[in-house]
Amino acid sequence: MARSEFDDIRAHLAAAEATHAGDLLQVARTLLEDLEHARMREATLRAYYLRLLTAARATVAAEITGATEPTTFLKDELAKRGQLPAEGEEVHRILSDARTAAALVAALEQSPMRTLSPGGRVHRCAGVSRSTPN
Repeated sequence: MARSEFDDIRAHLAAAEATHAGDLLQVARTLLEDLEHARMREATLRAYYLRLLTAARATVAAEITGATEPTTFLKDELAKRGQLPAEGEEVHRILSDARTAAALVAALEQSPMRTLSPGGRVHRCAGVSRSTPN
């Protein structure tokens, strides 16, 4: 779920003092569905990452042992995801993309992104306090 969607939901809730319970239930259901989708995407990405990491480690190990085709593991994993460079693909562009990605990662590691708002305060969702009838 994009940050703007969270902002839209916060704005909707702030503007709707007399919100019906059904509206709130629908928002809650939507949020739960979005969270479940995000968790599934994260799990899938983690699995892809682990497979690629395993293939990369196997490639390096095969190279160390002097295997005749050390990149077999990595090529196989890339081919499964449709990421193997095609014949005739511009090699310089791929290498340039890799250098740019490495530079971006290095820059992020030197100065990580801030997670606080510009004022330094953390904004939290908070509802209106109501007392229950005795």
